[in-house]
Amino acid sequence: MLWLAGVACAQVIPLPALGAGQVSVSGLSSGAYMAVQFQVAFSRTVVGAGIIAGGPYFCAQGSIYTATTSCSCTNDYFSCRVRPGGTRVPDLIALTDWFAAAQSIDATSALASHRIWMLSGSIDSVVPQPVMNDLLSYYRHYIDANRIAYQRTLAAEHAMPTDSYGNNCSALGSPYINNCNYDAAGELLTWIYGALAARNTGTLTGRFIAFDQSEFIAAPRWHGMADVGYLYVPPGCDNGGCRLHVAFHGCQQNPNAIGTLFIRHAGYNAWADNNRLLILYPQTAATYANPRGCWDWWAYDDTRYAQKNGRQMAAIKRMVDRLSGTAPLVVICRRGRCT
Repeated sequence: MLWLAGVACAQVIPLPALGAGQVSVSGLSSGAYMAVQFQVAFSRTVVGAGIIAGGPYFCAQGSIYTATTSCSCTNDYFSCRVRPGGTRVPDLIALTDWFAAAQSIDATSALASHRIWMLSGSIDSVVPQPVMNDLLSYYRHYIDANRIAYQRTLAAEHAMPTDSYGNNCSALGSPYINNCNYDAAGELLTWIYGALAARNTGTLTGRFIAFDQSEFIAAPRWHGMADVGYLYVPPGCDNGGCRLHVAFHGCQQNPNAIGTLFIRHAGYNAWADNNRLLILYPQTAATYANPRGCWDWWAYDDTRYAQKNGRQMAAIKRMVDRLSGTAPLVVICRRGRCT
């Protein structure tokens, strides 16, 4: 695992078919918005989601202005407009239902069986708590309250909370992983899947795979995705029967920005090790329209970004299908052309 000290040392191989099941997702910031998008669009595939500092499905409605002033406070030129109800949840529900009726996302009825874990730091200055309160209102339209957990008392800034690594919990800055004496990864995985075996507190016993993302999206860097993604494979998962969790990093957390710090220190792998849980870490890349390396949740690359046929969405679904064994081990897209 020495290659984790530098991505350039990794041998890149095709993503294997591992017969995984019980797919769940989670994410921070733009990764949280991506996790919500993926969960809603592919609700028949996903069983649950963990959302840290995100907002309702289709919050931006294709507008960078809305994304950076009403769904987050990240606009360098206009003041933040975040307020209770400011994401206009009834409109977002109507749009969700319209997409479902048009079959560009799965039927919303599938959401009822999902388990949802949410965390909003009480001092988050980037995605303030009213945005996540709106997400709760959105979820409650489709999912019973007893299937939703919401942590909103942790005095955390905008970051992935851990109990062992990172900046001070109240700090805002790279690598956007904060030591809050709180294990967010463990909490969300336990809520989604139920009681888990204790995490591995020693050396990890599984292996990391660096895989070619251009198999799943043509010319990935043109579309905000890196050439290489990562997968953690615990012992015993090579022959099927393991669950799959997709962890979406946030803005400024891709390898070009922070190396493999999110992959190593977000907290998922230690739980995966003892619980037969594959962790998929898809990766973004910065572009001219997306200099911070965020996931596409406002249409910087694709107007279909929140639907099943959105470029990034479809790419992640192909990865999930490969790992679950529902897609053949063949090249789908390769550097500018699809086959």
